[in-house]
Amino acid sequence: MKSILFKLMTKFTALTDEEQRAIAEDILVEEYKKGTVLLRQGDVPTKCYFVLKGCVRQYSIDEAGKEVTSNFYTEEQGVSIFNRHQQNNPSAYTLTCLEDCVLVVGDLDAEKDMLHKHSQLETMIRKMVEETLGEVQDEWTSFIASTPEERYRALLRKRPHLVSRVPQHQLASYLGMTPESLSRIKKRIHTNS
Repeated sequence: MKSILFKLMTKFTALTDEEQRAIAEDILVEEYKKGTVLLRQGDVPTKCYFVLKGCVRQYSIDEAGKEVTSNFYTEEQGVSIFNRHQQNNPSAYTLTCLEDCVLVVGDLDAEKDMLHKHSQLETMIRKMVEETLGEVQDEWTSFIASTPEERYRALLRKRPHLVSRVPQHQLASYLGMTPESLSRIKKRIHTNS
């Protein structure tokens, strides 16, 4: 699994083999069973994650008690915690493993020490965040301007693996539609294919 980390390190930074090994030795990799809750909505986050294997769902419960899925993190994606700029800021989301997962686990309180010890790691993380943020901005712009069918078609182009890995009601929530609408759209698309 650490080979994925080495691949990412070389993609985003120019590290020597020795630097890669030193970083890999300091990184904690944990296995989690399907259904494990990594963070509950309302709890203060203390960890961040990077998916080596598996799928993590990000969702919140709205005021009406409805679950709203906002993201799925799969292989080679970081599960970012962006509310760390305020101490003791509770999470707006719950993070749950939808599959058995292998994750890099970062301790947010030890982040400064780790980045100080491995300065190239900060560069790598910054570049990864910039790339991800650009993708998220593009996806959000496309999402709000598209119809439900266009959203599903975009998902089939960009993240087709989610269709077989994620329960339909969660996928529908992520796409901003009801499970019944998603079923109709899937049937229409597959009938016309």
